[in-house]
Amino acid sequence: MGSWCSLEIMMVPSEGDLSIEKRKAEDDIESERKRKKKKKNKGPNPRPACSWVHFSREFIKEYSASHPESSGLKAATKAASDAWKSMSLEEKAKYTKRAREVWDSYLSTAPARTPKPRKQTKLVTRCSPGRLFNVLQRLSVEQRAAVKIMGFGSLLDLRCRTLRRSLCLWLLERFNTARCSLQICGVHIPLSPRDVEIVLGLAASGKDVINTGPDDLIADLRHSYNATNRGISVRLLEERLAAPEAGEDFKRSFVLYALGTLLSPTARLDVSPSFLHFLTSMDVVHQYNWGKFLLDRLVREVSRFHQGKQRAVGGCLLFLQLFYYESISIEGSCASTSSAIPYLSSWGEEEITEREKRQRELGGYGFGEVICKDRCTGLELSESRGQQVGSSEGKISCGVDHNSVFEQQADQAGKRNYGWEYLCGRAKYLKP
Repeated sequence: MGSWCSLEIMMVPSEGDLSIEKRKAEDDIESERKRKKKKKNKGPNPRPACSWVHFSREFIKEYSASHPESSGLKAATKAASDAWKSMSLEEKAKYTKRAREVWDSYLSTAPARTPKPRKQTKLVTRCSPGRLFNVLQRLSVEQRAAVKIMGFGSLLDLRCRTLRRSLCLWLLERFNTARCSLQICGVHIPLSPRDVEIVLGLAASGKDVINTGPDDLIADLRHSYNATNRGISVRLLEERLAAPEAGEDFKRSFVLYALGTLLSPTARLDVSPSFLHFLTSMDVVHQYNWGKFLLDRLVREVSRFHQGKQRAVGGCLLFLQLFYYESISIEGSCASTSSAIPYLSSWGEEEITEREKRQRELGGYGFGEVICKDRCTGLELSESRGQQVGSSEGKISCGVDHNSVFEQQADQAGKRNYGWEYLCGRAKYLKP
């Protein structure tokens, strides 16, 4: 009887044995779960292995068989790595060929993958009308006169300080760089240097702006502006513009600053030193075709953005924003607000805020009608000429090409006084 009891006591498992068995069972369940999850994630058609993997599998199998005393997979993998590094290209060719054959078979049987569209929800740009606005407020009377002489007098009427980035990003997605147009309301609205002239007040005729040439011609200017490979510091230009003088150095610094912060910024924060090529002589700045230069640069920068070559967007995005406001009517009738030309002077923060509010109430960007406005602003027209051209406002259901003309004349003192005449005698309809 005592022997039977002692045998029964010996067969009863202890609490420690029970906990060990329990942990083992839990580990088995967890391992099985991970194995199934890994197999599920791997998919029915996993990517094929590279040449190194084909070699290592073969080597480790042979190494483990010939070295039973080794410490396991780690030692075998290290030995395979050392052997692979010491092999020549000819010795590796067998495994490379094998991997290529497996890869070709994978490509022929794998389902086609649909590429994910490039979607950017936040606009990154160096176009900053607010920085230029702050500098303009500090200019003296003499400096403002110098700005007008150079042909940039319209910028003195800048009232917009911030970009509406959501609108600019929306327009960039509809910018056709091949046709230089905006695709809105199902049609292509073409853009031309004349549109830059109407919106920003910069000349759309004259000599082409060329920002290339021998480096030795601008070596002294580069040194004067401490230009590096990254560019010319915006803060350095701001410091120079704070000086009271209004001579050639001020003129050059102002043009550089206006181009780098608003009119033709690049993806970088600094101003491109290539602009110095057309600023060696400040006496001919007013003769350049700035409208064509700005539009060409905008198309180039947007194209690079579309191609994914840069995250930030260069070019004058304010031009696109104001062009949209003036080209798309959300009034719901033939009546429209009377904007002065250039449009730059008509859009301040209050006007833009009100426009954005009404746009949201209507349903968002793209809701409205493309319009053609016949305006004569800033220039006194005779009654007969007004009858000949017409002064009505027409609503257009598709794209419009503004056939506008700026008359720019110099007075006896050599200063440029602007008269603007916006003629819309015809509209081009461009089907997409």
